[in-house]
Amino acid sequence: MHRPNPAEPTRRSLLRGGLGIGAAATAGLAADLWPAASAPAATPASARAAAAAVDYPSATWAPASTANYTASNRPSSYPIQMVVIHVTQETFADTISLFQDPAHAAAAHYVVRSADGAIDQCVREHDIAWHAGNWDYNTRSIGIEHEGWVDQPSYFTTAMYHSSAALTAAICDKYGIPKDRAHIIGHVQVPGTDHTDPGPNWDWVRYIRLVNGV
Repeated sequence: MHRPNPAEPTRRSLLRGGLGIGAAATAGLAADLWPAASAPAATPASARAAAAAVDYPSATWAPASTANYTASNRPSSYPIQMVVIHVTQETFADTISLFQDPAHAAAAHYVVRSADGAIDQCVREHDIAWHAGNWDYNTRSIGIEHEGWVDQPSYFTTAMYHSSAALTAAICDKYGIPKDRAHIIGHVQVPGTDHTDPGPNWDWVRYIRLVNGV
């Protein structure tokens, strides 16, 4: 049952989504990884801040509007016990734009791009993203959006599956979440939702195997 949060809308429009501003994560972190002798004289403060913002090293920071999530201190405030898999019903770029719109009233922690598996992080893991339409599930989960449409399986590329599975595996390892279908769920499984994603074209067997390194 949905336990509303005063800071979160009790009803939100169909969550659209998918973008990830490019596969620039490695480049964004490179300045911090080079030996001092070969590093540039100084790293811009904005670049250092962006690198520090991401929880997953391969992600690019693309912050959602603060109006679209609840600031928190998880896992101290709430345990993180599951990962929720979404499909955006939008392009990658439009999803990021929606999450940055304070009127949208929704955002996920991560968005994965179809073409190359690039990942944008939009909400810090310690904060509560409004992605599941259920306050209790939001408090205890990490939400991952995937660019595409539930009825267009061509969007679910090998690059997307592998990139997303690596992200989910890292989250599970970090918070001690079992890597199974009881703890890695689809949006459709969230109580009270009217969403159907990731839909029948999402290959759960393949995905869970990849998360487990099989």
